[in-house]
Amino acid sequence: MDPGVSPPVKAVIAPTYGPPEILQFVDLPKPVPKDGEVLIRVRATTVSSGDWRVRSLQLPGGFGPLGRLALGFRGPRQPILGTELSGEVEAIGRSVTAFKVGDHVVAFPGAAQGCHAEYRCVAAPGPIALKPPNLSFEQAASLCFGGATMLDFYRRAALHAGDHVLVNGASGTVGTAAVQLAKHVGARVTAVCGTANVERIRTLGADHVIDYTQEDFTQGGETYTAIVDVVGTAPFSRCGPSLSPGGRLLVVLGTLLDLLRAPWISLTSGKKVIAGPTAERPEYVQQLADLASAGHFIPVVDRCYPFEQIVEAHRYVDAGHKRGSVVIQLHSHSG
Repeated sequence: MDPGVSPPVKAVIAPTYGPPEILQFVDLPKPVPKDGEVLIRVRATTVSSGDWRVRSLQLPGGFGPLGRLALGFRGPRQPILGTELSGEVEAIGRSVTAFKVGDHVVAFPGAAQGCHAEYRCVAAPGPIALKPPNLSFEQAASLCFGGATMLDFYRRAALHAGDHVLVNGASGTVGTAAVQLAKHVGARVTAVCGTANVERIRTLGADHVIDYTQEDFTQGGETYTAIVDVVGTAPFSRCGPSLSPGGRLLVVLGTLLDLLRAPWISLTSGKKVIAGPTAERPEYVQQLADLASAGHFIPVVDRCYPFEQIVEAHRYVDAGHKRGSVVIQLHSHSG
């Protein structure tokens, strides 16, 4: 090999849609940062529900016909999955002043993906921030998928102190973020989860935890100023009576019909349905890093897998029972 040429780096691609076994390791040229970019040596990334949906093309009801148009006809248009990462800045492009080589960072390319690789370039300024010193690389890699989702939904819902928020599906990546971020705002939080997760969710600050195997939150007579439906089991037809007048239903996971009905329900019911994709704002990354540094939001990590076992990590996510984030560890590190 030419001594001036960097050795190839490893990435994992989904060349087509399908089960975890379609994933392949490939060698790619090491990226070179352009003007205004930083090159990050990835220490950790995650396998999220978003990665599962893109890889499998298992989309919420009604979105199937649109899936290939949006994501790619024969397979993912961006074959390297992964929406978030933590790592170390290895090189910087011209005009980059906010970061330097050696900085520990967290980044959230989001829908652009590309984090299931040993290296990734990210625009700076952009969806990147210094890693909170109190977080491990594994925790930092888990900061943004759930956190940014809920920052955007809570922004659209104008959540404020004194609101009573119910989080339906509180144990996953988005749900654990929903609980912590609502508490930070000053809301009273009721969390709904399965038996195995009750105590864990209580430790995140939830004021009340409902075990859905023992109790139906819609039958208890309580009303809420906001209901966050993370898992798609609380459409307005079910939980509308549990919303107080002027209350908001935040449809994090819903069908195409839920999305289409939202404006009509909001016009006619005296309550509001907030649905549709979240905006990926670069400033959310810095906001989440600040919250984590102050101890207001600590990402929950379910389990970690080495890069070589990413197929097994996808299998675990596919099973649908993860409690927090599933992390992929790449380059060895400490801290």
